[in-house]
Amino acid sequence: MSLVEEIRKIPPVTRFLCGSSLLVTSSVMLEVVSPYFYIFVKELVMKRFEAWRVITSFSLGSTGISYIFELVMLYQHSNQMETIYYTGRSADYAWQLVFAGAAILALNIPLHSIVHSRPLLHALVYMTSQLAPPGTETSLFGLVKFPVVYLPFALIVLDLMSGGRAAAAMSISGAVIGHLWWWSVWDTRVLRNFGTAPLWLKRLLGDTGTPSVGGTAAGGVHVVPPRRVREENQGHRWGSGHKLGSG
Repeated sequence: MSLVEEIRKIPPVTRFLCGSSLLVTSSVMLEVVSPYFYIFVKELVMKRFEAWRVITSFSLGSTGISYIFELVMLYQHSNQMETIYYTGRSADYAWQLVFAGAAILALNIPLHSIVHSRPLLHALVYMTSQLAPPGTETSLFGLVKFPVVYLPFALIVLDLMSGGRAAAAMSISGAVIGHLWWWSVWDTRVLRNFGTAPLWLKRLLGDTGTPSVGGTAAGGVHVVPPRRVREENQGHRWGSGHKLGSG
């Protein structure tokens, strides 16, 4: 089976996120493009209309070996979101990602951050940790097991240790947006209708599932908001747990 066929198996939104990350970051690593071309600079976006910086700031990853782990985590958590919790509803996932990205950008402007790929990753990690079935566990580098709901906080601590307070602040901003995303669309569902993608986006991505959150999605996957799971006492485990960063 060819590489192209394998890539086509990746759901569209995850394929775009990982593909753009790989394209932007590798071009910087190979010194084909200066990182300054990709970073978010408010003045250049607002006054010179260099709007691409808004998007590329979410695609530019770390340099060196750490980028491999970032890319793997991005793929795992985005793929989990799109294939399990947004099955057949890639357009809804993409639509909600746009608003999550805008919120991350708004929170990070006062922090003067220029790259937003890490906060985006933290938002996805927070979402998957909250949507995971009760009792699901993960581990820290395969050493210490703990409930997956604590994974976002463990990653924030790691960012604090490796990058200091500024890195931790950016990571916290992503977790905050992840929490608001989960709370508004999945837990209380107060913004469920607002999070439904427009028809043109559904057609573009070829959606086959229903627009409702918490219903039966295409492929026979039944997704239930966490609060309802707890109320109905239907907690269960999927598999034997996950290692750090795995879906």
